[in-house]
Amino acid sequence: MTEPAPAAWQADLELIADAARAAGAVALAHFGKDPEVWWKNGGHSPVSAADYAANRLLEERLRAARPAYGWLSEETDDDESRLHCSTVFVIDPIDGTRAFISGLETWCVCVAVVHEGRPVAAALVAPALNETYLATADGPATLNGAPINAALPGESQAIRVAAPADLVKAFGPALRNRLTRVSHIPSLAYRLALVAAGRIDATLVLKNAHDWDLAAADLILQRAGGRLVDSQGHDLLYNRQDVRHGFLLAGAAPLLPALLDGFRPV
Repeated sequence: MTEPAPAAWQADLELIADAARAAGAVALAHFGKDPEVWWKNGGHSPVSAADYAANRLLEERLRAARPAYGWLSEETDDDESRLHCSTVFVIDPIDGTRAFISGLETWCVCVAVVHEGRPVAAALVAPALNETYLATADGPATLNGAPINAALPGESQAIRVAAPADLVKAFGPALRNRLTRVSHIPSLAYRLALVAAGRIDATLVLKNAHDWDLAAADLILQRAGGRLVDSQGHDLLYNRQDVRHGFLLAGAAPLLPALLDGFRPV
């Protein structure tokens, strides 16, 4: 089956936005109602009945609508046939499951269309906060329909950063003295969305974040004038055999050179 030309990314955005909102409604019906929880990855990662229900809805809708696309989701066993697809759905049915289980509102549904390694359409829906972030590769990033832009603090201003204290220590003293840590934000994808919206200035990400944590928020941040990069300043590639990433930094594009120059992770 023929895959669509890039002009179709807007149609893909409409598809994934509707699906993400519907999945968010499914998850929201479980929120605050003590859903059943299991533990995976050797007991380190929780997954709830809401994760599975949202994933089922997304998989049914999206795979039926775009059967030529590959599929990569946190809650679906990996099928390496995706590696032979130039276009792939990358899904996290609930990013921030720990927050969800704890009754915190900072969780979101993340859906991206990745084409030849980079996201081209993205929907990030935070139902408990009534927030929807959207972007395509050739359009603006929006929050509830309004354009958003990453913040660029002045040279004398503090840089509001979301990062573990140990990771902040990886910066040299001059830059470290400008960094002001914000309160912990449990969902990585939502944290990146906050950078895109200018609510925080930067975030640092520990090793082993996965494609599904990042792909949708990466595009939203990029179209808001920011970037998500590795410690060498390179953009991320998605839909590789290994879907994990190393240390990452995100912020407004003009801010990143200084962050990268001062960042020395151990």
